[in-house]
Amino acid sequence: MNPVHYLYLAALLFTIGAAGVLIRRNAIVVFMCIELMLNACNLAFVVFARMHGNLDGQIIAFFTMVVAAAEVVVGLAIIVSIFRTRHTASVDDASLMKL
Repeated sequence: MNPVHYLYLAALLFTIGAAGVLIRRNAIVVFMCIELMLNACNLAFVVFARMHGNLDGQIIAFFTMVVAAAEVVVGLAIIVSIFRTRHTASVDDASLMKL
């Protein structure tokens, strides 16, 4: 397969993730769409590294996955905390952080 096809796939995944972040109101779905956008960026990094014949893009993708794993831990803890206090996972209700 041509590497350009992988870049089209990365662009499609990023677009789906961005649309999910902008349209959806559930915090879990928004969180998953952000992860989809990060994975699309990782795919683009790996494709560009493969096209240029070096490992820089793969190393950047590895560090992006490490940051995404830390983001999952912190983000899910915040979402669970908001769900326990508000009994909803809506992004609109989370903007009202006063109790």
